[in-house]
Amino acid sequence: MSDAIEITTLHEMTPGELGDFFALLADKQVLATKDGKPYYRVSFCDAGREVSFPIWSDSTHAAACRDEWQVGDFYKLRAELRDSNYGMQLEIHRIRPVEESDKQDGFDPLMCAPRSKFDPEAMYDEMMQIAEEAIEDEALRELVTGIYESHREELLVMPAAQYNHHSYLSGYLEHVLNVTRNTRMLVEQYHQLYSDADPSIDVGVAVAGAMLHDIGKLRELVTGPAGATYTASGTLIGHILQGRDILREAAVGTEVDADTLLRLEHIIVAHQRLPEWGSPKPPMTPEALIVHHADDLDAKMQMMVAAIAEDPGDGEFTSKRNALRQPIYRGKKEPGEAEEE
Repeated sequence: MSDAIEITTLHEMTPGELGDFFALLADKQVLATKDGKPYYRVSFCDAGREVSFPIWSDSTHAAACRDEWQVGDFYKLRAELRDSNYGMQLEIHRIRPVEESDKQDGFDPLMCAPRSKFDPEAMYDEMMQIAEEAIEDEALRELVTGIYESHREELLVMPAAQYNHHSYLSGYLEHVLNVTRNTRMLVEQYHQLYSDADPSIDVGVAVAGAMLHDIGKLRELVTGPAGATYTASGTLIGHILQGRDILREAAVGTEVDADTLLRLEHIIVAHQRLPEWGSPKPPMTPEALIVHHADDLDAKMQMMVAAIAEDPGDGEFTSKRNALRQPIYRGKKEPGEAEEE
């Protein structure tokens, strides 16, 4: 890319700015206009911003987009960031694949990968601390922490999903830590409230289930520069049954009693509650019920917060083009507030 200008980053650009920057092609979809003419909708991103926009069939980039641009590849672009009625878009002036020499200009694949705003090492350490404090059964605690320790490097970087919620690097730990925190708070409350229940609500089993409810995603998803993609077994079997498989395999030779293991398996298979969401059984224990709602709340809360943050409008409601497929109310702005921002 000749006549180079100073390298910037996509997430630091302001509307109207022309810049050279590196970005990941995160998505490319072929769509059609109302007249039936094909076009592509592409998404370029770095660690702090993703911009989606159309490449029309009469664009100078249409052929290259169709034949050469590959999702998951990194590109150097010269483009202008524009604010439109459909959100931020890029007007591409030049584009080429990243080259080895671009490292001299500061290119690093990690700079283009969206990631959790929380430190993964700190999240992992907090998970281990919660297990130490809340799972009194030593055999159960060692089973859970052993699974984590065996997959530590993967867990530190995994997204929680390919789309919808926490679908960025280290999103898995962010989500599961939130679920575990919520579960611990709720199960301790209900354990005390129903202290005369027989059997008693088991704090350790609930916390262990929260930590392991999505563990099957280790086999369902594979993490790459563009985020998570499905493995063959992920597509054919999913994460719920593979999560139970991981638990059963790890439990061989441990001293975890059969009933505790059964209750833990049930939390994994029931955490999504409905067959159409992937669960063969609904929650049938207090611990499974708590984990289900803790999981559902955290996923939907992240979707809602992201929908508000990413919506390009400034009205009382967002559009329904979001993971929840519904408008979200953000309230009225006070007179002059929009100008002050």
